[in-house]
Amino acid sequence: MEGCSCVLHLIYNFFMKTLICSILFSFISLVPFVSSAGPGDTCHFHGSKPAAEATILQCANQRKDGLVKGGKLEQSWSVIKHESIAYVDGKKGKEWKVIFVNPDAPDKTKTNLFMFFTAPGNFIAANYTGQ
Repeated sequence: MEGCSCVLHLIYNFFMKTLICSILFSFISLVPFVSSAGPGDTCHFHGSKPAAEATILQCANQRKDGLVKGGKLEQSWSVIKHESIAYVDGKKGKEWKVIFVNPDAPDKTKTNLFMFFTAPGNFIAANYTGQ
């Protein structure tokens, strides 16, 4: 009987070590996904209270930087600061409109970048037409 108890003890230890290692591996493998949130992820808001201008400008700059890093905007946009911000009447109610102007943009039809955000600060769209 003593030999049987020893085998059971070995099997139990093996399964416990395997279980602990599996749990640790699962936790460690999820950490990069949690810590590598995208730039737009900090600019997600709930409710209907209008955001402060400073919040909108921070979100607009994060979005612009993400577009530059993603290759959607020329590198010259990375140093451009906002030209204006306004709380305007949009298609679905009040929204924020942020304008960036890049006089050095290679395509002269794309010197004005317009970004639109909901009243609380969620990104709607970006374009060169302002529509």
